[in-house]
Amino acid sequence: MANFEWTFDAPSGTYKNFSLSADLRSAAVAESKFMQFVRPESGYGRKSGESITIARVSNLAIPTSGKLVEGIKIPEDSLTISSVSITVSEWGRAVPYTSLSDDLSKFDMESIVQKELMKQMRLILDNAAAAAFKTCKLKANSTSVSAVTISTSGSFSGSSTNKLNVAMVEQIRDYMYQTAIVPPYEGDDYICILSTPAKRGLLSDPSWEDWHKYTDPQSKYNGEVGRIENIRFIETNNAGALGSTTANIGDALFFGADAVVMAVALDPELRAGIPGDFGRQKAVAWYGIMEFGLVWDTANAGEAKVLHFG
Repeated sequence: MANFEWTFDAPSGTYKNFSLSADLRSAAVAESKFMQFVRPESGYGRKSGESITIARVSNLAIPTSGKLVEGIKIPEDSLTISSVSITVSEWGRAVPYTSLSDDLSKFDMESIVQKELMKQMRLILDNAAAAAFKTCKLKANSTSVSAVTISTSGSFSGSSTNKLNVAMVEQIRDYMYQTAIVPPYEGDDYICILSTPAKRGLLSDPSWEDWHKYTDPQSKYNGEVGRIENIRFIETNNAGALGSTTANIGDALFFGADAVVMAVALDPELRAGIPGDFGRQKAVAWYGIMEFGLVWDTANAGEAKVLHFG
């Protein structure tokens, strides 16, 4: 029998498969947690100028006694009214694309661009809201496994040496309630938005584990911190909003009611660019006119609303 001779039935070169999946996958983005706790400032909008001034009334001094003496005038107290201004800015980003890419692509390019811009806008605004929270005057850093030092200057007194734990949360809660007199966000509860390293410190604390063994045994399974000392904990993985220079310790923002406001002259919206080069050049952008700011930029009791652990 003659030997078989094998030959190629196609030209030489690399074989390629140009079949494209019917689904387009997109990269995941971090979660937006801060925007839900920002209050839009009423009475301000389009055609209202470049800034809004928020009037604030400080508490009256509390005397030792409010009793009166016959024949002596009623003592008078001074009412202090202050204000803080928030100046709005333009915000936005755009993505250009061509009519050729839209005409030849299997996917709707305009829809893809709009979806990605919405994701970007959500994170940028969340980062901006978090940045406003972090301008607070009350700063706390851990100095031991069971103690925190709280500064009222707007700067940390030092670097944290230990992760956030239950004992530190108790001290922070007591300071907010008794010393700073921060009003609760809802009902009797404060809110804490914390990074994953900060949350890990809490969940690894034996005190937390012992407590939840009986009150909520599913918490560890679900990865939930739950409530500690009337504080609701919310985790965020958005490093742009709540990153930390010390990654293994993490950051946390504790706050009560009326902490940060958003002055909006024009709500963020998607805009299609005017096509150029006879319709060949296209673009979509998100655009808005707004700014974020603390209502009370002080550390005074009854006025400070935010405490930053980091």
